[in-house]
Amino acid sequence: MERTVRTDDPASGQVSLPGGHVDPADKTLRDTALRELQEEIGLSAFDLVETPRFVGVKSAPRFGLQVGVFASALAPTAPGQFHPSPREVADIFWLPLGALSQRTSVLRETRLGPAQVEAVVHHSHVVWGLTLRILLEAFS
Repeated sequence: MERTVRTDDPASGQVSLPGGHVDPADKTLRDTALRELQEEIGLSAFDLVETPRFVGVKSAPRFGLQVGVFASALAPTAPGQFHPSPREVADIFWLPLGALSQRTSVLRETRLGPAQVEAVVHHSHVVWGLTLRILLEAFS
């Protein structure tokens, strides 16, 4: 998904996977992942083949965070249309698996200033950083 441009979001305008911070009502990190999936793109646990499995913890140095990563396939009964939160999501798109092998170098703003980074460019979407690392690890 591409995040909505907002001044209060450090990942504003970036391509990311659904996610966010733990809410006090979340009992587990899996609960957080499912809540964020529902809030950001309108999918619930019923739209998944199985309960999301914990993949691991990834470092997000740009944000000074450790991120819990969960994954599950969409169920065949999942809706064909997503219902993104316009406050958080500007666009939802499918990234073809083959696009991950078409990496290039692009100029992006990083915590250390502008830098050339490895990325996948799909239509107008630039996938880089933590999102790209998670996708490469999962599908390469």
